[in-house]
Amino acid sequence: MAELISTKLNPESHLLLDQPLLRLPVELSRKNFKLTAVHVEHDKKHLLGALKATANDSFSGQKDPSETLGSLDNMINRMKNLKRKMEGFHEEEKTTHRQTRQRLEHLHNLYQIPSLADVKYDEWSRIRLNRLIADYLLRNGYSESARALAKEKGIEDLVDLDVFVQCHRVEESLRRGSMHECLAWCSEHRELTRKTSNTLEFELRLQQFIELRRKGHLMEAQQHARKFISSNVEHKNPEVQRAAGLLANSPETRVEPYRTMYSKSRWDFLANLFLKTHHELFSLPTRPLLHFALSAGLSALKTPSCHSKYASSSSNASSTTTTVCPICSTELNELARNLRHVQHNKSSVEHDPIVLPNGRVYGRDRLLEMSAKFGLEEGRVKDPTTSEVFDISQVRKVFIS
Repeated sequence: MAELISTKLNPESHLLLDQPLLRLPVELSRKNFKLTAVHVEHDKKHLLGALKATANDSFSGQKDPSETLGSLDNMINRMKNLKRKMEGFHEEEKTTHRQTRQRLEHLHNLYQIPSLADVKYDEWSRIRLNRLIADYLLRNGYSESARALAKEKGIEDLVDLDVFVQCHRVEESLRRGSMHECLAWCSEHRELTRKTSNTLEFELRLQQFIELRRKGHLMEAQQHARKFISSNVEHKNPEVQRAAGLLANSPETRVEPYRTMYSKSRWDFLANLFLKTHHELFSLPTRPLLHFALSAGLSALKTPSCHSKYASSSSNASSTTTTVCPICSTELNELARNLRHVQHNKSSVEHDPIVLPNGRVYGRDRLLEMSAKFGLEEGRVKDPTTSEVFDISQVRKVFIS
C-alpha cells in the first residue's frame, strides 16, 4: 500500500511547470483577433468614406464616369489587399489551433497515466525534457539547434519556435545598434501594449534622439523631440527634462546622467527591456523553464549534509565514505550549493538510531558492525564520515516523535 501511495501520479503538480504551454497560444490568438479587428475597422472606415464621396460626386455630376470607375477600382484593390491580410491571419489562427490541440492532447495524456512507475510516464517525461531543452536553446539564440531537436523528436507543435526566433532577431538587432526591427514590432503590437505601463517605444524614440544628437544633427533632434518625446511630458517628465539637457551636453561630456545616456551600454538596456516587454506581453516566464525544473529537482534531493565539510562527496577530499547521492556528486554539488533543501514529511531511519557526541545519527547495530571492521576494540565506535572515535558510553539512544 505504501508503495502505491508513493508512486501515485499527481498531474496537477506537474502542470505547474507547463502553464506557458497553453498560455502562449491563447495570447497569440488574442493578438491575432485584435490585429484583425484593427485592420477591418481601419479599412471599413476608409472604404465607407470613399464610397460615400464617390456616390455623391457621381449623383451631382462633379466627376465623369471614368473617374468614378477609377475610384471604384481603388476601393476594390483595397478590399483585395484586406482579403489577403485576412487570409494570412486565418492561416496563423489555424496554426495556433493546431498547436493548442496538440498541447491539450499532450497534457491530457498525463491524466491517463496512473503511476510514476508506468512506462508511459517515462515516455511523457522524455517529451517534456525535450521541450525544456528546446526552450532553453531558443532563449539562448540557438534557433537552428532547437528547430532540429524539435523536428527529430516530433514536437514542433509543442515548442514556440517562431515566437522565439522573432524575439531573438529583434533582440540581436538592438544589441547591434539598430532600432528598425524593434520599432516595427512596437508598431505591430501597439494595440496590445497600449493599456500596459510599457516604456519600450518611448525609450526607443529617446535613443533615436540621442543618436541624432551624437551625430550633431541638432535641428533634426529638436524636431524629433517635439514629435515623439515632448508628448510624454505628463508621464515621463524627468526623462523628458534629461533629454532636453542633452542638447547642451556633447557626447564627450563627463557629466551624469548625460554620460550614461550617451553610453553604448544603453543598447543592452534596450535589448533587455524588449525581452521583458515581449515576455510579459505573451505571458512567458523570464527564465528558461529548464532552470525551474532543475531548481525544483535539486532542492527535492538536497539534504543539510550535502554541503557539510564532512559530506560524502567525490568532490570532498576529507570524505572517508562514498555515496550515491546525486547532489554530492562532482557535477551537481556546486550547482546546488545556493539552493534551499526541502523539508520532507516522511523519512527513513534505522530501527535502532543512536546519536554520537558530534551530533551524527546512525543505526546502533550497523555502527558496531562497521567499528569492528575498522579493528576497534570492544566498547569503542568510529564515525564512518568524520573518522572520530568515541567510547560507547558517550552514545545516546534517539527516540523519534
